[in-house]
Amino acid sequence: MPTPHNTEQLFEELLSTVIKQNASDLHISVGRHPTMRIDGALMPILQHDIMTPDMARAFVFTILNKEQQERFTREKEIDLSYDFRDRARFRVNAFFQRGFIGAALRLIPTKIRTFEELRLPPIIESFAAFTQGFLLVTGPTGHGKSTTLAALIDYINHTRADHIITVEDPIEYLFTSDRATIDQREVGSDTLDFHRALKSMFREDVDVAMVGEMRDVETISTAVTAAETGHLIVSTLHTNNAAQTIDRIIDIFEPNQQNQIRAQIASTLIGIVAQRLIPSINGGLIPAVEVMMANTAVRNLIRENKTHELNMVIETSSEQGMISLNHSLVDLIRRGEISLENALLYSTNPNEIQSIMREG
Repeated sequence: MPTPHNTEQLFEELLSTVIKQNASDLHISVGRHPTMRIDGALMPILQHDIMTPDMARAFVFTILNKEQQERFTREKEIDLSYDFRDRARFRVNAFFQRGFIGAALRLIPTKIRTFEELRLPPIIESFAAFTQGFLLVTGPTGHGKSTTLAALIDYINHTRADHIITVEDPIEYLFTSDRATIDQREVGSDTLDFHRALKSMFREDVDVAMVGEMRDVETISTAVTAAETGHLIVSTLHTNNAAQTIDRIIDIFEPNQQNQIRAQIASTLIGIVAQRLIPSINGGLIPAVEVMMANTAVRNLIRENKTHELNMVIETSSEQGMISLNHSLVDLIRRGEISLENALLYSTNPNEIQSIMREG
């Protein structure tokens, strides 16, 4: 087993390398070199040895305090955030695989970037003007949902004297209260679960709540009720587009509850932002974004269980600020920012991209 000095040195060097290389993730896996993800691609750090079981265990236990070590050993996985020497924060998931310990660390930038810096469509900023309702940011894991939510919350922080609560597992971006008062609660250490934290919100004079993820029936039901009663609720789901998002929410509920939740979503929804991070021709990643705004047509389709028609509403409502994912991708192609090959790879309807391109 590595000596504490060697473990500490390995730990320091790996996390410093991730920061220096501006990698998004670090993977620790027995039998492989430590590996970074840079601009979406995995790259082994060959100057470091292949991880042995003892090295991986020592690395992970450097991050965990005594209570977390006991919980991890008992439950076989753990989520947490980790402050590295006041230089950076990491979202950490440690786990067992084939009896060995592994970990994935996501680098969380210390600076909360603006919508403009993130190169998000200006229309997304308009959602920050709402004082009540339900807004969802969706997309696959690792495609910038938390970063977009952080930009939205920080925009409200600088523009409105509201009370904002975040409920996260774990806490990622750290906010500094400006015009708003911001309280951040971490599941596991500050609250037992998302549902309890949201119920508690009704007694905490909250204006805006950011919920890390819509995970279960209780959380979704409480969040929608909060949106009905004068709160702005923003959260994420791992879905690919607006229509799939609505279907996923409805399908979580029992059949006899689905009409009620469908009506509640139709009346409280503000909009859905579905995003992908696409490799840029110039290096780095750039977002392609679908934006659906809950106008009368959208609300009626949700209420009438015709979510399959939402894509058509998005396509034909660009004058209202709506954006289809394929039009976002084509726009990036025409600006020379991404390749056609990557656009087709990340599109949910590649044939339509070719059609849009031909139309000019």
